Amino acid sequence: MNETLLIKHAVGGRTFVDSSKQPVPYEVAHEAGQWQFTVHTPQHAGIDEILKWKQELNVFIFRAYNDGRPTLKIWYSVAADTVKYDAAGEKLTFAASSCIEYVPEEFGYKL
Repeated sequence: MNETLLIKHAVGGRTFVDSSKQPVPYEVAHEAGQWQFTVHTPQHAGIDEILKWKQELNVFIFRAYNDGRPTLKIWYSVAADTVKYDAAGEKLTFAASSCIEYVPEEFGYKL
């Protein structure tokens, strides 16, 4: 299985983090009813934009399977007050209280 993390601006659609284009280590842990994200990355312009637009973030994980199953997309609802960057530790952290899992091919208009 291959997994991709995307952090995007919900309104404008700009991508701040795309682990498929620029590998970045990250962890997601489900604790106390929330998903806790830790993204290990040095300070860069994208981090500044994430902090600026923390109330308008879309976070996705795409899971592409090697066994023929379709790609699973997980869309997380980020709590803006949890978005923080630790410059000394080079860590972006945030929490999501809910998520939606779906298969993109199953949505949309079909003729």
